[in-house]
Amino acid sequence: MMRRYNRLLALFFIATDAIISAVSFALAYMLRFHWLADIVRVTKGYPQFEYYRKLLPFVMVILPIAFHIQGLYHLRRGRSRVDDFFAVFVGSILAVVFGVGGTLYYNTYYVPDPLKDAGVYEVSQVVWALYLVINVVLAYASREFVREALERRWKAGIGLKRVLIAGASDLGKLVADKVLEHRELGFKVVGFLDDRAAGDHIGYRGLPLLGTLSEADEIIRQEHIDHVYVALPLEEHVKMLGIVEATNREAVEVHVVPDLLQFIALRARLENLDGVPIISLNDVPLRGFNSILKRAIDVLISACALLGLSIPFGIISAFIKYTSKGPVFYKQERMGLDGKAFQVYKFRSMYPGAEDETGPIWARDDDPRCTPVGRWLRRMDLDELPQLWNVLRGDMSIVGPRPERPYFVEQFKHRIPQYMLRHKVKAGITGWAQVNGWRGNTSLEKRIEYDLYYIENWSVTLDIKIMCLTVLRGLQKHAY
Repeated sequence: MMRRYNRLLALFFIATDAIISAVSFALAYMLRFHWLADIVRVTKGYPQFEYYRKLLPFVMVILPIAFHIQGLYHLRRGRSRVDDFFAVFVGSILAVVFGVGGTLYYNTYYVPDPLKDAGVYEVSQVVWALYLVINVVLAYASREFVREALERRWKAGIGLKRVLIAGASDLGKLVADKVLEHRELGFKVVGFLDDRAAGDHIGYRGLPLLGTLSEADEIIRQEHIDHVYVALPLEEHVKMLGIVEATNREAVEVHVVPDLLQFIALRARLENLDGVPIISLNDVPLRGFNSILKRAIDVLISACALLGLSIPFGIISAFIKYTSKGPVFYKQERMGLDGKAFQVYKFRSMYPGAEDETGPIWARDDDPRCTPVGRWLRRMDLDELPQLWNVLRGDMSIVGPRPERPYFVEQFKHRIPQYMLRHKVKAGITGWAQVNGWRGNTSLEKRIEYDLYYIENWSVTLDIKIMCLTVLRGLQKHAY
Protein backbone atom coordinates (compact mmCIF):
# COMPACT_ATOMS: atom_id res chain seq x y z
CA MET A 1 0.00 0.00 0.00
CA MET A 2 2.60 2.54 1.09
CA ARG A 3 5.00 1.42 -1.61
CA ARG A 4 2.38 1.90 -4.35
CA TYR A 5 1.50 5.34 -2.99
CA ASN A 6 5.17 6.31 -2.75
CA ARG A 7 5.75 5.21 -6.34
CA LEU A 8 2.96 7.46 -7.59
CA LEU A 9 4.31 10.36 -5.54
CA ALA A 10 7.85 9.66 -6.79
CA LEU A 11 6.64 9.67 -10.42
CA PHE A 12 4.93 13.00 -9.77
CA PHE A 13 8.18 14.44 -8.36
CA ILE A 14 10.21 13.08 -11.31
CA ALA A 15 7.90 14.77 -13.81
CA THR A 16 7.82 17.99 -11.78
CA ASP A 17 11.60 18.06 -11.38
CA ALA A 18 12.10 17.62 -15.13
CA ILE A 19 9.82 20.59 -15.81
CA ILE A 20 11.46 22.66 -13.05
CA SER A 21 14.89 21.90 -14.52
CA ALA A 22 13.83 23.18 -17.96
CA VAL A 23 12.18 26.30 -16.47
CA SER A 24 15.25 27.02 -14.32
CA PHE A 25 17.55 26.72 -17.35
CA ALA A 26 15.37 29.04 -19.44
CA LEU A 27 15.10 31.59 -16.61
CA ALA A 28 18.87 31.45 -16.09
CA TYR A 29 19.38 32.30 -19.76
CA MET A 30 16.94 35.22 -19.55
CA LEU A 31 18.55 36.55 -16.38
CA ARG A 32 22.07 36.31 -17.76
CA PHE A 33 21.58 37.73 -21.23
CA HIS A 34 18.58 40.04 -20.81
CA TRP A 35 17.50 41.05 -17.31
CA LEU A 36 20.96 41.18 -15.67
CA ALA A 37 23.06 41.95 -18.75
CA ASP A 38 23.62 45.54 -17.61
CA ILE A 39 24.71 44.44 -14.11
CA VAL A 40 26.97 41.49 -15.04
CA ARG A 41 28.76 42.48 -18.26
CA VAL A 42 28.55 40.00 -21.16
CA THR A 43 32.02 39.54 -22.68
CA LYS A 44 31.56 36.68 -25.18
CA GLY A 45 28.52 37.81 -27.10
CA TYR A 46 24.78 37.14 -26.84
CA PRO A 47 23.85 33.60 -27.96
CA GLN A 48 20.41 32.98 -29.42
CA PHE A 49 17.88 31.25 -27.15
CA GLU A 50 17.43 28.63 -29.88
CA TYR A 51 20.93 27.45 -29.07
CA TYR A 52 20.00 26.93 -25.38
CA ARG A 53 16.56 25.55 -26.25
CA LYS A 54 18.18 22.53 -27.94
CA LEU A 55 19.75 21.63 -24.61
CA LEU A 56 16.45 21.55 -22.70
CA PRO A 57 15.82 17.77 -23.18
CA PHE A 58 19.32 17.08 -21.81
CA VAL A 59 18.73 19.42 -18.87
CA MET A 60 15.37 17.77 -18.13
CA VAL A 61 17.10 14.38 -17.81
CA ILE A 62 20.12 15.25 -15.68
CA LEU A 63 18.18 16.65 -12.71
CA PRO A 64 16.00 13.55 -12.05
CA ILE A 65 19.12 11.39 -12.40
CA ALA A 66 21.00 13.54 -9.88
CA PHE A 67 18.03 13.55 -7.49
CA HIS A 68 17.72 9.77 -7.83
CA ILE A 69 21.37 9.39 -6.83
CA GLN A 70 20.63 11.60 -3.82
CA GLY A 71 17.73 9.35 -2.80
CA LEU A 72 15.12 12.09 -3.16
CA TYR A 73 12.69 9.66 -4.79
CA HIS A 74 13.02 7.14 -1.95
CA LEU A 75 10.36 8.75 0.22
CA ARG A 76 11.26 7.98 3.82
CA ARG A 77 9.54 8.62 7.12
CA GLY A 78 10.88 11.40 9.26
CA ARG A 79 12.78 13.34 6.58
CA SER A 80 12.98 16.87 7.97
CA ARG A 81 12.78 20.10 6.00
CA VAL A 82 16.50 20.62 6.59
CA ASP A 83 17.27 17.16 5.16
CA ASP A 84 15.04 17.93 2.16
CA PHE A 85 16.89 21.19 1.52
CA PHE A 86 20.34 19.58 1.78
CA ALA A 87 19.27 16.77 -0.57
CA VAL A 88 17.88 19.23 -3.13
CA PHE A 89 20.97 21.45 -2.84
CA VAL A 90 23.51 18.64 -3.29
CA GLY A 91 21.41 17.02 -6.02
CA SER A 92 21.27 20.31 -7.92
CA ILE A 93 25.05 20.68 -7.65
CA LEU A 94 25.41 17.16 -9.02
CA ALA A 95 23.08 18.06 -11.91
CA VAL A 96 25.27 21.09 -12.73
CA VAL A 97 28.35 18.84 -12.69
CA PHE A 98 26.59 16.45 -15.11
CA GLY A 99 25.54 19.40 -17.28
CA VAL A 100 28.98 21.00 -17.44
CA GLY A 101 30.65 17.62 -18.01
CA GLY A 102 28.18 16.65 -20.73
CA THR A 103 28.48 19.89 -22.69
CA LEU A 104 32.29 19.90 -22.41
CA TYR A 105 32.44 16.31 -23.64
CA TYR A 106 30.17 17.19 -26.57
CA ASN A 107 32.26 20.23 -27.47
CA THR A 108 35.48 18.23 -27.32
CA TYR A 109 34.49 15.27 -29.50
CA TYR A 110 31.77 16.63 -31.78
CA VAL A 111 32.69 18.35 -35.04
CA PRO A 112 29.79 20.66 -36.02
CA ASP A 113 28.42 20.79 -39.53
CA PRO A 114 28.63 24.44 -40.63
CA LEU A 115 25.56 24.00 -42.81
CA LYS A 116 23.36 22.60 -40.00
CA ASP A 117 24.80 23.58 -36.63
CA ALA A 118 24.79 27.07 -35.23
CA GLY A 119 27.84 26.29 -33.13
CA VAL A 120 29.11 24.11 -30.34
CA TYR A 121 27.02 23.68 -27.20
CA GLU A 122 28.98 25.85 -24.79
CA VAL A 123 26.91 27.14 -21.86
CA SER A 124 27.87 30.24 -19.91
CA GLN A 125 29.21 29.51 -16.42
CA VAL A 126 27.02 32.31 -15.09
CA VAL A 127 23.99 30.56 -16.59
CA TRP A 128 24.93 27.33 -14.77
CA ALA A 129 25.35 29.26 -11.50
CA LEU A 130 21.96 30.97 -11.92
CA TYR A 131 20.41 27.62 -12.88
CA LEU A 132 21.71 26.12 -9.62
CA VAL A 133 20.16 28.87 -7.48
CA ILE A 134 16.82 28.92 -9.30
CA ASN A 135 16.58 25.14 -9.38
CA VAL A 136 17.23 24.78 -5.63
CA VAL A 137 14.53 27.35 -4.86
CA LEU A 138 11.91 25.87 -7.19
CA ALA A 139 12.61 22.17 -6.43
CA TYR A 140 12.55 22.73 -2.68
CA ALA A 141 9.43 24.92 -2.94
CA SER A 142 7.62 22.21 -4.92
CA ARG A 143 8.34 19.66 -2.18
CA GLU A 144 7.17 22.06 0.51
CA PHE A 145 3.97 22.69 -1.43
CA VAL A 146 3.27 18.94 -1.73
CA ARG A 147 4.08 18.41 1.95
CA GLU A 148 1.69 21.16 3.04
CA ALA A 149 -1.07 20.06 0.63
CA LEU A 150 -0.94 16.44 1.81
CA GLU A 151 -0.91 17.39 5.49
CA ARG A 152 -3.89 19.73 5.03
CA ARG A 153 -5.77 17.05 3.10
CA TRP A 154 -5.18 14.53 5.88
CA LYS A 155 -6.17 16.95 8.64
CA ALA A 156 -9.38 17.73 6.79
CA GLY A 157 -10.23 14.01 6.72
CA ILE A 158 -10.43 13.91 2.92
CA GLY A 159 -9.90 10.55 1.25
CA LEU A 160 -8.75 8.75 4.40
CA LYS A 161 -8.26 4.97 4.19
CA ARG A 162 -9.52 3.10 7.26
CA VAL A 163 -6.99 0.61 8.67
CA LEU A 164 -7.58 -2.32 11.04
CA ILE A 165 -4.65 -4.05 12.75
CA ALA A 166 -5.00 -7.77 13.58
CA GLY A 167 -2.77 -8.26 16.61
CA ALA A 168 -2.31 -5.93 19.57
CA SER A 169 1.10 -7.18 20.67
CA ASP A 170 4.29 -5.15 20.40
CA LEU A 171 4.41 -5.88 16.67
CA GLY A 172 0.87 -4.57 16.16
CA LYS A 173 1.61 -1.46 18.20
CA LEU A 174 4.72 -0.85 16.11
CA VAL A 175 2.62 -1.03 12.93
CA ALA A 176 0.19 1.47 14.46
CA ASP A 177 3.08 3.79 15.29
CA LYS A 178 4.40 3.66 11.74
CA VAL A 179 1.01 4.28 10.12
CA LEU A 180 0.27 7.18 12.48
CA GLU A 181 3.66 8.72 11.72
CA HIS A 182 2.85 8.65 7.98
CA ARG A 183 0.17 11.31 8.20
CA GLU A 184 0.81 12.45 4.66
CA LEU A 185 -0.39 9.08 3.32
CA GLY A 186 -3.98 9.60 4.46
CA PHE A 187 -4.48 6.48 6.61
CA LYS A 188 -6.62 6.30 9.72
CA VAL A 189 -6.11 3.43 12.18
CA VAL A 190 -9.55 2.43 13.47
CA GLY A 191 -8.37 -0.06 16.09
CA PHE A 192 -7.07 -3.55 16.87
CA LEU A 193 -8.28 -7.14 16.75
CA ASP A 194 -6.84 -9.52 19.34
CA ASP A 195 -7.86 -12.62 21.28
CA ARG A 196 -6.43 -11.33 24.56
CA ALA A 197 -8.37 -9.46 27.26
CA ALA A 198 -9.66 -6.12 26.06
CA GLY A 199 -8.65 -4.26 29.18
CA ASP A 200 -4.97 -4.93 28.53
CA HIS A 201 -4.91 -3.00 25.26
CA ILE A 202 -7.55 -0.28 25.34
CA GLY A 203 -6.06 3.17 25.19
CA TYR A 204 -2.83 2.62 23.23
CA ARG A 205 -2.48 5.98 21.49
CA GLY A 206 -6.25 6.29 21.73
CA LEU A 207 -6.89 3.18 19.59
CA PRO A 208 -9.44 0.67 20.98
CA LEU A 209 -9.52 -3.11 20.86
CA LEU A 210 -12.59 -3.71 18.69
CA GLY A 211 -12.94 -7.46 19.13
CA THR A 212 -11.38 -10.89 18.68
CA LEU A 213 -9.78 -12.31 15.56
CA SER A 214 -12.81 -14.55 14.94
CA GLU A 215 -14.99 -11.43 14.66
CA ALA A 216 -12.89 -9.98 11.83
CA ASP A 217 -15.50 -10.16 9.04
CA GLU A 218 -18.21 -8.51 11.17
CA ILE A 219 -15.93 -5.70 12.36
CA ILE A 220 -14.64 -5.11 8.82
CA ARG A 221 -18.21 -4.52 7.65
CA GLN A 222 -19.24 -2.38 10.64
CA GLU A 223 -16.19 -0.13 10.53
CA HIS A 224 -16.00 0.11 6.70
CA ILE A 225 -12.39 -1.07 6.73
CA ASP A 226 -10.23 -0.54 3.61
CA HIS A 227 -6.96 -2.22 4.71
CA VAL A 228 -6.13 -4.92 7.26
CA TYR A 229 -2.63 -5.37 8.67
CA VAL A 230 -1.97 -8.85 10.09
CA ALA A 231 0.68 -8.33 12.79
CA LEU A 232 0.52 -11.58 14.75
CA PRO A 233 3.43 -13.11 16.70
CA LEU A 234 4.95 -16.31 15.31
CA GLU A 235 3.04 -18.58 17.68
CA GLU A 236 -0.31 -17.19 16.42
CA HIS A 237 0.36 -17.35 12.67
CA VAL A 238 -2.05 -20.28 12.33
CA LYS A 239 -4.86 -17.75 12.94
CA MET A 240 -3.79 -15.81 9.87
CA LEU A 241 -5.86 -18.05 7.56
CA GLY A 242 -9.09 -16.95 9.22
CA ILE A 243 -8.16 -13.28 8.80
CA VAL A 244 -7.30 -13.79 5.12
CA GLU A 245 -10.62 -15.55 4.50
CA ALA A 246 -12.52 -12.70 6.19
CA THR A 247 -10.76 -10.06 4.08
CA ASN A 248 -11.48 -12.03 0.89
CA ARG A 249 -15.17 -12.11 1.73
CA GLU A 250 -15.27 -8.34 2.27
CA ALA A 251 -12.99 -7.35 -0.64
CA VAL A 252 -10.49 -5.39 1.44
CA GLU A 253 -6.71 -5.32 1.07
CA VAL A 254 -4.67 -7.46 3.48
CA HIS A 255 -1.01 -6.93 4.40
CA VAL A 256 1.02 -9.42 6.42
CA VAL A 257 3.76 -8.08 8.71
CA PRO A 258 6.40 -10.79 9.36
CA ASP A 259 7.42 -11.18 12.99
CA LEU A 260 11.13 -10.87 12.21
CA LEU A 261 11.77 -7.47 13.76
CA GLN A 262 13.95 -8.89 16.51
CA PHE A 263 16.38 -10.05 13.82
CA ILE A 264 16.32 -6.89 11.71
CA ALA A 265 18.77 -4.17 12.73
CA LEU A 266 19.28 -2.62 9.30
CA ARG A 267 17.03 -2.38 6.27
CA ALA A 268 15.23 -5.55 5.11
CA ARG A 269 14.84 -6.27 1.39
CA LEU A 270 12.50 -8.61 -0.49
CA GLU A 271 14.26 -10.75 -3.10
CA ASN A 272 13.05 -13.29 -5.61
CA LEU A 273 14.60 -16.76 -5.96
CA ASP A 274 13.05 -18.11 -9.18
CA GLY A 275 9.57 -17.07 -8.06
CA VAL A 276 10.10 -17.78 -4.36
CA PRO A 277 9.97 -14.57 -2.24
CA ILE A 278 12.86 -14.29 0.23
CA ILE A 279 13.40 -11.62 2.90
CA SER A 280 17.03 -10.50 3.18
CA LEU A 281 17.78 -9.16 6.64
CA ASN A 282 20.17 -6.29 7.39
CA ASP A 283 20.56 -4.99 3.84
CA VAL A 284 22.62 -1.82 3.35
CA PRO A 285 22.23 0.93 0.71
CA LEU A 286 25.99 1.16 0.09
CA ARG A 287 26.13 -1.29 -2.80
CA GLY A 288 26.63 -1.11 -6.55
CA PHE A 289 26.70 2.41 -7.94
CA ASN A 290 26.43 3.95 -4.45
CA SER A 291 29.67 2.28 -3.36
CA ILE A 292 31.42 3.46 -6.55
CA LEU A 293 30.17 7.02 -5.98
CA LYS A 294 31.30 7.04 -2.35
CA ARG A 295 34.70 5.65 -3.33
CA ALA A 296 35.13 8.35 -5.99
CA ILE A 297 34.36 11.07 -3.43
CA ASP A 298 36.81 9.50 -0.96
CA VAL A 299 39.63 9.38 -3.52
CA LEU A 300 39.02 12.97 -4.63
CA ILE A 301 38.90 14.42 -1.11
CA SER A 302 41.78 12.37 0.32
CA ALA A 303 44.08 13.09 -2.66
CA CYS A 304 43.38 16.83 -2.53
CA ALA A 305 43.74 16.90 1.27
CA LEU A 306 47.07 15.06 1.22
CA LEU A 307 48.41 17.48 -1.39
CA GLY A 308 47.10 20.54 0.45
CA LEU A 309 48.39 19.35 3.84
CA SER A 310 51.89 18.37 2.68
CA ILE A 311 53.52 21.38 4.36
CA PRO A 312 51.63 20.99 7.70
CA PHE A 313 52.52 17.27 7.60
CA GLY A 314 56.18 18.18 7.29
CA ILE A 315 56.02 20.65 10.19
CA ILE A 316 54.21 18.16 12.47
CA SER A 317 56.67 15.41 11.51
CA ALA A 318 59.60 17.68 12.42
CA PHE A 319 58.08 18.49 15.84
CA ILE A 320 57.52 14.79 16.60
CA LYS A 321 60.98 13.76 15.43
CA TYR A 322 62.87 16.39 17.39
CA THR A 323 60.91 16.26 20.66
CA SER A 324 60.93 12.49 21.33
CA LYS A 325 62.66 9.36 20.17
CA GLY A 326 60.84 6.98 17.87
CA PRO A 327 59.16 7.02 14.46
CA VAL A 328 56.99 9.87 13.22
CA PHE A 329 54.09 7.63 12.21
CA TYR A 330 52.41 4.95 14.28
CA LYS A 331 50.74 1.85 12.84
CA GLN A 332 48.01 -0.01 14.68
CA GLU A 333 45.77 -2.91 13.67
CA ARG A 334 42.08 -2.01 13.35
CA MET A 335 39.03 -3.86 12.07
CA GLY A 336 37.24 -2.56 8.98
CA LEU A 337 34.87 -3.67 6.24
CA ASP A 338 33.53 -7.24 6.63
CA GLY A 339 35.54 -7.67 9.82
CA LYS A 340 38.89 -7.67 7.99
CA ALA A 341 41.90 -6.20 9.81
CA PHE A 342 44.06 -3.42 8.35
CA GLN A 343 46.87 -1.15 9.53
CA VAL A 344 45.72 2.35 10.42
CA TYR A 345 48.25 5.21 10.26
CA LYS A 346 48.47 8.02 12.82
CA PHE A 347 51.01 10.60 13.92
CA ARG A 348 52.76 9.08 16.93
CA SER A 349 51.39 10.74 20.06
CA MET A 350 52.79 8.39 22.76
CA TYR A 351 56.22 7.36 23.90
CA PRO A 352 57.59 4.19 22.21
CA GLY A 353 56.54 1.00 24.03
CA ALA A 354 53.74 2.76 25.91
CA GLU A 355 51.61 -0.42 26.03
CA ASP A 356 54.36 -2.98 26.62
CA GLU A 357 53.39 -3.39 30.28
CA THR A 358 49.68 -2.53 30.26
CA GLY A 359 48.58 -4.12 26.99
CA PRO A 360 45.75 -2.54 24.95
CA ILE A 361 43.82 -0.03 27.06
CA TRP A 362 41.47 2.89 26.30
CA ALA A 363 43.02 6.28 25.65
CA ARG A 364 41.94 8.97 28.11
CA ASP A 365 42.30 12.69 28.73
CA ASP A 366 45.68 13.74 30.15
CA ASP A 367 47.07 10.31 29.26
CA PRO A 368 50.53 10.05 30.92
CA ARG A 369 51.74 7.94 27.99
CA CYS A 370 51.45 10.95 25.65
CA THR A 371 54.40 13.09 24.64
CA PRO A 372 53.98 16.90 25.00
CA VAL A 373 53.55 17.23 21.24
CA GLY A 374 51.30 14.16 21.16
CA ARG A 375 49.00 15.64 23.79
CA TRP A 376 48.61 18.75 21.65
CA LEU A 377 48.03 16.66 18.50
CA ARG A 378 45.27 14.70 20.23
CA ARG A 379 43.63 17.83 21.57
CA MET A 380 43.51 19.26 18.02
CA ASP A 381 42.63 15.85 16.47
CA LEU A 382 45.66 16.24 14.19
CA ASP A 383 47.04 12.80 15.02
CA GLU A 384 44.26 11.29 12.85
CA LEU A 385 45.26 13.13 9.63
CA PRO A 386 47.53 10.35 8.24
CA GLN A 387 44.39 8.22 7.96
CA LEU A 388 43.78 10.15 4.75
CA TRP A 389 46.37 7.76 3.32
CA ASN A 390 44.20 4.84 4.51
CA VAL A 391 41.29 6.43 2.67
CA LEU A 392 43.29 6.83 -0.53
CA ARG A 393 44.42 3.18 -0.27
CA GLY A 394 40.85 2.01 0.18
CA ASP A 395 41.14 0.73 3.75
CA MET A 396 38.86 3.46 5.09
CA SER A 397 36.39 6.12 4.02
CA ILE A 398 36.17 9.80 4.95
CA VAL A 399 32.84 9.12 6.71
CA GLY A 400 31.89 5.90 8.49
CA PRO A 401 31.97 4.18 11.88
CA ARG A 402 35.28 4.67 13.65
CA PRO A 403 37.52 1.56 13.40
CA GLU A 404 38.21 -0.34 16.61
CA ARG A 405 41.10 -2.57 17.61
CA PRO A 406 40.46 -6.34 17.20
CA TYR A 407 41.24 -6.87 20.90
CA PHE A 408 38.27 -4.67 21.90
CA VAL A 409 36.04 -5.92 19.06
CA GLU A 410 36.34 -9.45 20.41
CA GLN A 411 35.01 -8.23 23.76
CA PHE A 412 32.26 -5.93 22.45
CA LYS A 413 30.70 -8.35 19.95
CA HIS A 414 29.72 -10.72 22.78
CA ARG A 415 28.52 -7.92 25.06
CA ILE A 416 26.72 -5.52 22.72
CA PRO A 417 23.95 -6.84 20.41
CA GLN A 418 24.44 -6.08 16.70
CA TYR A 419 27.92 -4.66 17.31
CA MET A 420 29.42 -6.40 14.26
CA LEU A 421 26.85 -4.81 11.92
CA ARG A 422 28.94 -1.63 11.98
CA HIS A 423 31.44 -3.51 9.82
CA LYS A 424 28.97 -3.69 6.94
CA VAL A 425 30.65 -0.51 5.60
CA LYS A 426 34.19 0.84 5.60
CA ALA A 427 35.43 2.52 8.75
CA GLY A 428 35.72 6.30 8.61
CA ILE A 429 37.86 9.18 9.86
CA THR A 430 34.69 10.84 11.13
CA GLY A 431 31.13 9.58 11.54
CA TRP A 432 27.55 10.28 12.59
CA ALA A 433 28.24 9.09 16.14
CA GLN A 434 31.29 11.34 16.46
CA VAL A 435 29.59 14.56 15.32
CA ASN A 436 26.77 13.84 17.79
CA GLY A 437 29.19 13.61 20.71
CA TRP A 438 29.55 9.82 21.01
CA ARG A 439 33.30 9.47 20.74
CA GLY A 440 36.11 8.40 23.04
CA ASN A 441 35.11 7.11 26.46
CA THR A 442 31.31 7.42 25.99
CA SER A 443 28.37 5.00 25.78
CA LEU A 444 29.15 2.20 23.34
CA GLU A 445 25.45 1.39 23.01
CA LYS A 446 24.65 4.93 21.82
CA ARG A 447 27.64 4.86 19.49
CA ILE A 448 26.37 1.65 17.87
CA GLU A 449 22.87 3.13 17.61
CA TYR A 450 24.21 6.14 15.68
CA ASP A 451 26.51 3.99 13.53
CA LEU A 452 23.62 1.75 12.48
CA TYR A 453 21.48 4.80 11.71
CA TYR A 454 24.23 6.06 9.41
CA ILE A 455 24.58 2.70 7.64
CA GLU A 456 20.84 2.36 7.05
CA ASN A 457 20.29 5.97 5.95
CA TRP A 458 23.47 6.57 3.97
CA SER A 459 23.42 9.18 1.23
CA VAL A 460 25.89 11.61 -0.30
CA THR A 461 23.95 14.39 1.44
CA LEU A 462 24.40 12.74 4.84
CA ASP A 463 28.14 12.35 4.19
CA ILE A 464 28.48 16.03 3.27
CA LYS A 465 26.43 17.00 6.32
CA ILE A 466 28.75 14.97 8.58
CA MET A 467 31.86 16.49 6.99
CA CYS A 468 30.48 20.02 7.49
CA LEU A 469 29.54 19.28 11.12
CA THR A 470 33.00 17.80 11.73
CA VAL A 471 34.67 21.02 10.55
CA LEU A 472 32.22 23.35 12.32
CA ARG A 473 32.30 21.53 15.65
CA GLY A 474 36.08 21.17 15.39
CA LEU A 475 36.37 24.95 14.98
CA GLN A 476 33.99 25.54 17.91
CA LYS A 477 35.91 23.08 20.05
CA HIS A 478 39.28 24.72 19.36
CA ALA A 479 38.06 28.32 19.48
CA TYR A 480 38.48 28.56 23.25
